[in-house]
Amino acid sequence: MKPAAHAQAAIEILADLDARRRPVTDALKDWGLSHRFAGSKDRAGIASLVYDVLRKRASLAWRMGAETPHALVLGALAFTRGLDADVIASSFADSPHAPPALSDAERRAIAGGTLEGAPEWVRGDYPEWLDEHLLGTFGDTRADEGAALAERAPLDMRVNALKGTRAEALAELSHLGAEATPFAPFGIRIPLLADGRGPPVQSEPAFLKGLVEVQDEGSQIAALVAGAKPGEQVIDLCAGAGGKTLALAASMDNKGQLFAHDRDIRRLAPLHERAQRAGVSNLQIRSPRGKEDVLSDLERRADLVVVDAPCTGTGTWRRNPDAKWRLRPNALEMRRGEQAAVLAEAARLVKPGGRLAYITCSILPEENEKQIDAFRTAHPDFTAVPAATAAEAAGLGALAAHATADNSALLLTPHRSGTDGFFVALLERS
Repeated sequence: MKPAAHAQAAIEILADLDARRRPVTDALKDWGLSHRFAGSKDRAGIASLVYDVLRKRASLAWRMGAETPHALVLGALAFTRGLDADVIASSFADSPHAPPALSDAERRAIAGGTLEGAPEWVRGDYPEWLDEHLLGTFGDTRADEGAALAERAPLDMRVNALKGTRAEALAELSHLGAEATPFAPFGIRIPLLADGRGPPVQSEPAFLKGLVEVQDEGSQIAALVAGAKPGEQVIDLCAGAGGKTLALAASMDNKGQLFAHDRDIRRLAPLHERAQRAGVSNLQIRSPRGKEDVLSDLERRADLVVVDAPCTGTGTWRRNPDAKWRLRPNALEMRRGEQAAVLAEAARLVKPGGRLAYITCSILPEENEKQIDAFRTAHPDFTAVPAATAAEAAGLGALAAHATADNSALLLTPHRSGTDGFFVALLERS
């Protein structure tokens, strides 16, 4: 397939997304199944163009003066990939499977489209209804924060301290251009390939033998700030596939007891194999069993309960750009209810003198500071550990610069810290 045919395919997939409002991965998969002649490189090229549009949909539409799939793809070719109108027109003329020829209006937009006069939500490439939510947290920099979330995410990995050192991992992955991450002491960053994708690191011997795991530096930081220590009783209450669970086990040096739970048993399934590969030996997986309380024996016994709460995922827009355009206010309200419920569940498990780490991959205050304020009102025996204190205790004193205004939590973002968006609050029970 020629590049012009990739553009036409991207237009068709974007039209499908507009009509059916579903995850982009589903639309890409269905297009591939119905166009089996397209090879893997073609599918990758089409997907890359679709993601280019989804990352910057609002600003592309503003520059092009239209939000049709055709206009958006032209905008991505022009403003993201740097092609001028003549180059695009020549490419389209050279292919029988190309989109329609450029109109005079489209040529003018490509030649002179700017973001002059654009509102903050357009310059930041996020939904208009979220602007008031981001204003309180980021003020005049909210467009810059949104724009950083519209860029491609790096490929980060965590070195598993149970299996080796960062120096050893860097040596094993040197052929991929691996470098140490700026903050996380066990983090490694792998450069993306020319097409914007990461290399197949999960086929590398270092991954297969458990020396490294794929994990964004922000997620690594969150696990470290939680402060799990060897010999403690630690509960990962919303463990999911176990990325933070494995990081907690490494912090504990396999000493003490680590419990992993999730309300959805399907999400826990990968953790069994991952823990074995990582060499984790102090883990109990407490899978849900209908209405049975599988954590009742741990009530008020945990030194640390980690709540990686269900959230809107606004901090992961670099990896899931389609999600921001599907997000609706009712979804935010639903997540807030789930967060309050899981925080109440966590509170009953923390022993006196124990800690609760509340983590989201969200940048919205309703899911972060406001959620913690409501929890502390309902549970006055919990006090916030100052963010600077928590960061220093984790050996990450430089992160004090990323504390919230009242120093009660950390807020990481691509614009501020070069990580995914993460909120981390550490609370201690009196």
